Amino acid sequence: MTTKANVPVTAGSIAVPYGHVIGNEKWRGSEIAQSLQGKIKLIFEDGLGLVDFHISSRTCILYISEADLVAGDEFKRRLVRFRNASSLGAIVIVEKTQISDQYFLAVQKLVVLELGMVLLPVANKGEASQLIAQLVREQSKDPSRNPFLRQKCSQLAEPAVFRTVQQIPGVGKTKALLLLQQFGSIHRLCNASVNELEQVVGQTVAQQIHTFLCS
Repeated sequence: MTTKANVPVTAGSIAVPYGHVIGNEKWRGSEIAQSLQGKIKLIFEDGLGLVDFHISSRTCILYISEADLVAGDEFKRRLVRFRNASSLGAIVIVEKTQISDQYFLAVQKLVVLELGMVLLPVANKGEASQLIAQLVREQSKDPSRNPFLRQKCSQLAEPAVFRTVQQIPGVGKTKALLLLQQFGSIHRLCNASVNELEQVVGQTVAQQIHTFLCS
């Protein structure tokens, strides 16, 4: 699904019935919509602008397809426009395939490090529909316990943040955990000095991290 530049920014909160998803009209009849049938109740509406799906009054989903990634930078402008216009909690679902994999690291950096949103990769639209249904079920139980959404108490529970830190050159699972334990958030990690990073991961990796985050 490509997004044209003239799509309205509209990214405010809307009332979402319990256990429902409100989808952008452009998704009607799509593979995702068909896959969601029988799993959750999906309502389509016009006028959602940049948002693809609302899963609650305060949380929405922006979907980036393989085609969006390959087509160029329009999806990046869309994400930036959304972040500048909205205070909603946003989950960015991205199709990570053999074709789009080469673009994925840059997308992670933009979404998580620069825009401060949650990123969740999927292999295809069928997997995306399963993820959306899971998000809605978790949201319906207790939003504060949703493992996919940002929590004030800790970001270690966020799979997308942990995976993103792992993708920084020279950082694996162990160092990613140490970094998040030490700095507590992506924001603090981005603002850490080389000396502060050295105390956690050593000089070589610290320089790699600093170069990556400041590039």
